[in-house]
Amino acid sequence: MGNFKELIHSSKPVLVDFFATWCGPCQYQGPILEEVASAMGEDAKIIKVDVDKNPAAAQAYGVRGVPTLIIFKDGEVKWKHAGVKQKDELVALLKQYQG
Repeated sequence: MGNFKELIHSSKPVLVDFFATWCGPCQYQGPILEEVASAMGEDAKIIKVDVDKNPAAAQAYGVRGVPTLIIFKDGEVKWKHAGVKQKDELVALLKQYQG
């Protein structure tokens, strides 16, 4: 969990995907996040957290369902959503928290 806290304390927005390998919607969200990552380049980070392997991280941020997407900046939760989100919406949100 220590490394996770370091990652989310970035001055760039960090999108964390809390997912599970057995989750159908999570498998749908994965390729969308790859598109978001290529669209954002170095301007944002995208991290995937398997809730079955990292239950403490999921519990710490109130993740009750998967996929749950959370945008952090400087260690603070800026936005949180349970369920699948499309590329354009995620890119727009990340750009909103860049400056």
